[in-house]
Amino acid sequence: MMGSPLRNIIISRYGGSNLPISVVLPDGDRIALSPAPEMDLIARTWAGVRALARPEMGALARAYVRDQIDFTGSARYALRVADGMVGTIAHGRDTLLTRLRLWRHQRRANKANIQHHYDVSDAFYRLWLDGRMVYSCAYFRTDGDALEDAQAQKLDHVCRKLRLAPGERFLDIGCGWGALVLWAAERYGVEATGITLSQNQFDHVTKEIAARGLGGRVHVELRDYLDLPDTPQYDKIASIGMFEHVGVRRFAGYFRKIHRILKPGGFVLNHGITHNPLGADSLGSGIGDFVEEYVFPGGELTHVSRVIEAMAAEGLEVVDAEALREHYARTLWQWVDRLEASADAARAEVGEERFRVWRIYLAGSAHAFDRGWLSLWQVLAGKPLADGRLPHPLTRAYMYPEAGAAA
Repeated sequence: MMGSPLRNIIISRYGGSNLPISVVLPDGDRIALSPAPEMDLIARTWAGVRALARPEMGALARAYVRDQIDFTGSARYALRVADGMVGTIAHGRDTLLTRLRLWRHQRRANKANIQHHYDVSDAFYRLWLDGRMVYSCAYFRTDGDALEDAQAQKLDHVCRKLRLAPGERFLDIGCGWGALVLWAAERYGVEATGITLSQNQFDHVTKEIAARGLGGRVHVELRDYLDLPDTPQYDKIASIGMFEHVGVRRFAGYFRKIHRILKPGGFVLNHGITHNPLGADSLGSGIGDFVEEYVFPGGELTHVSRVIEAMAAEGLEVVDAEALREHYARTLWQWVDRLEASADAARAEVGEERFRVWRIYLAGSAHAFDRGWLSLWQVLAGKPLADGRLPHPLTRAYMYPEAGAAA
């Protein structure tokens, strides 16, 4: 009988664990792992049972995406349970398969990798992003901040850090759906340019510029940052949530390009995800391999110290660095909650498998920030003048509005 050996496999692996779940086997046999289970973990196939028998975060995520396993309740709770199933997770070097896949994806055009991630469906992203379609870490001043408010606060926080002023030329590398360039032009009076490799995003920003009557002050281009002219032309530059696509081996070219197009005395804000463990190339337990395969082809993370070193090597002087790990965990959990609340609409828009990819990816990322495996850093740097000076305020007071200055 099928149930007996499968039951023995699960009991052998989890007997005495007191995990608050029931495991449901493919033949319907139910195994309670605690006196009061709060979630069903359902193995639909033999492959699903194998994933549970030898649990690894990446393998469990892959089995969920393939509908080999499923769970009841929220993804937040499921990630906590999975963490307990897997146990200690070591973060270090990528597997050979991951390195080969990363090499292959980084050899193809940046545009192909970006379109894989972003040109899914604007309607799908609207289900769980805020109204401005900001797909990056929000900035929470209080525990009660709604996502809409926190994203507006993030946009303003970036503009304040850069000290944007009327008439300045501002570039947003990887502008997404345009929230920052529109905010900067309307509230700070800059001439803003956004570049993206996503056709969907380019089309959206183009429509927003026309609808707001900003044709003379905001521009959007379907362009790779590497193709920007090498002449100093921007007073301020931001790169928000795009840096993860660059790749460690391309840091020199990335920051060299920024240094060349930034005017002397100008500033750049680089906002991106980093590893927290020093020396790690990837998240352990197969997580990095799953993300590379399903979500972020060609993406690569490193410790913030390597980011600062790469900026300095290209002549950019770092004047401020701020960690926003807790902010991104909170942002991601709000995205997960919104996606799960719109699950039927999301499935109708992108299909069951892609819905599952994004649900488990967003929840897994939130869990990783909660656990301190990942962080998010805003690094502010400037291009010194010919005499070595880099004029900027003596304190951080200018970054914060008077109300809530302690945020």
